[in-house]
Amino acid sequence: MIYLNPAQAAINELSHAPIVRFSVLALSSIFFLVDPFAAIPAFLAITADAEEARRKRMARKAALTCFVVLTTFALVGKLIFQMFGITLPAFEIAGGLILLLIGLDMLAAKRSPTQEATGEAEEASHKEDAGIVPLGIPMLAGPGAISSVMVLIGQVPSLWHYQTAAILGSIAITCLLSYWVLSAATRVRKFMGETGIRILIRIMGLLLVALAMQFFVNGLTDLGVISKQ
Repeated sequence: MIYLNPAQAAINELSHAPIVRFSVLALSSIFFLVDPFAAIPAFLAITADAEEARRKRMARKAALTCFVVLTTFALVGKLIFQMFGITLPAFEIAGGLILLLIGLDMLAAKRSPTQEATGEAEEASHKEDAGIVPLGIPMLAGPGAISSVMVLIGQVPSLWHYQTAAILGSIAITCLLSYWVLSAATRVRKFMGETGIRILIRIMGLLLVALAMQFFVNGLTDLGVISKQ
């Protein structure tokens, strides 16, 4: 028989708690899809001639826009499902497909076309509201992040369930981290270098592909195509 010390036993028990597992899933999927590190090159291009104060202001606008967009879809996700007659399994499969395409692009260390249109960064460099569009949406709050939030909220029994708080908390943490990353974009890029950022994006892409496959499996299982083990 293997005996665990009290601290290790407490950690093991915590790691098996449903709220912890769901919170880790929510935070990882949302953060990997928002992926502020991949937005650093575009952010630096947009703010190339801006002073430090304006850069921080644009980073704050981008993070707030991302928070508002993702929170809105989290709160009205089920209503959208009901309005259009969309079932959760169908959206899980569709969301998995979007995540798979974005994850494959990230494995190639490039920004997905659904998150950044060609020439959009150059155009935005002359706009005062570039922190909202295109930085906030679609670079941070892109189709993948929105789909992930709606799939997660679709699994929640009710809007007042503890899992809703986990999703909203994950969105808030992700947006706060995005603000920190973008506001310190120059230092982050200098510290990590182009190679370091590309490696990190590829790792996130690999995890995102795995998450997309899980969404596929969940959708097919809910449809009865795959039997539950």
